[in-house]
Amino acid sequence: MSDNAEGRFFEDFTVGDVYRHRLGRTLSEADNTWFTLLTCNTNEIHFNADYAARTEFGRPLMNSCLTLSLVTGLSVEDISRNIVANLGWDKVTLPAPVFAGDTIYAESEVLETRPSKSRPGQGLVRVRTRGFKADGTVVIEFDRTVLVHSRQTAPARERPRDRDDIVDDPVECLHSER
Repeated sequence: MSDNAEGRFFEDFTVGDVYRHRLGRTLSEADNTWFTLLTCNTNEIHFNADYAARTEFGRPLMNSCLTLSLVTGLSVEDISRNIVANLGWDKVTLPAPVFAGDTIYAESEVLETRPSKSRPGQGLVRVRTRGFKADGTVVIEFDRTVLVHSRQTAPARERPRDRDDIVDDPVECLHSER
C-alpha cells in the first residue's frame, strides 16, 4: 500500500478518491485450469484448446469468475484489509476477454460511504473497481460494497510472542542440542 501499511479504516475513505492498486498479476494456463477445476466449471472454452480454437476467440478464455476474484484480490490492500464482510458485488461487466499471458491491473474509486445504522463504529463503503490489461483495455468493472471497521472497532493484530526456546539463528539451530 502506498500510504498506509495497516490498511484503510472506515474513516480513511472519502468519496471521489481513486486508488491505483499497486500489484499486477500475469495469468497463466495453470491458473485458469486450477480455478476452472476448483469451481466445477465444465465449459470447455476454459480448458480444451482444440475446442476453443474453433470459437470466435481462437484460444481458451480465462474463467470470468477468476477475473472477478483476481481483481477483487488486487484491491484488498487498499479497500478491504480491514473489512468485517463483503456485502455484495453489483453491476459486473466483462467488456473484453482475458487470455493466458495477460497481465491484469486494477483501480477503485470510492462512490459512497456511510456509517452503519446497526453496527456502531463500522461503516459501509461502496467502490467501483476496474480491471485492465497492461495496454489499458478494461476487462472487468464492478461495484462492491464492504462493511469496514473503524480504528476503534478493529480487532487487534498482534504477532505471537517470542518463545524463549525458539532459536532465531538457523546456524545456531543446526548446532543446538535442543
